[in-house]
Amino acid sequence: MRATADTGLKIVIVGGFGVGKTTMVRSVSEIRPLNTEETMTRAGVGIDEPGVGTKTTTTVAFDFGRISLDERNVLYLFGAPGQERFWFLWDRLFSGTLGAVVLVDTRRLADSWYAIDRLEHHGMPFVVARNNFGEPAHSLQQVRDALSLADDVPVVDCDARDRASSKAVLIALVNHLYTLSLAREKTP
Repeated sequence: MRATADTGLKIVIVGGFGVGKTTMVRSVSEIRPLNTEETMTRAGVGIDEPGVGTKTTTTVAFDFGRISLDERNVLYLFGAPGQERFWFLWDRLFSGTLGAVVLVDTRRLADSWYAIDRLEHHGMPFVVARNNFGEPAHSLQQVRDALSLADDVPVVDCDARDRASSKAVLIALVNHLYTLSLAREKTP
């Protein structure tokens, strides 16, 4: 880690349970990410249902990663837990955040509505990233329509396991933030 960094920028990755938030932070972080993954137990049956797949662990607080942008600027990544019982943490994670990535699984799009609602409530800019678990069942336009997203919200493809793909999502968010800042400058 660079000791000279004096500006920290924060991005939060949100989405439903088991969509790949921890995986995204792991794939793109330059440091070994801090994560709060715990083994799922019988006590979680009926409470923490992954919906699909064979998920055996779950985030119980948040994931944390870091990317050095240059000698003085770093990007901090926070992956929020997806289970409803941990949603109370989200508002605290949003504090000081520039923007967010909403990671979605097209097999369970309805799991994304809470994340989008909270971000809109906070007035926080975001992009939606369709995490591809195999061949996508729905086009990006179908995802946009199903989530009732405004035309100016970017919807991009992603494979959270792949560093380049996760990095491209973060770049899409930064480009979106830049476009929004230019639009604000033009508004009197």
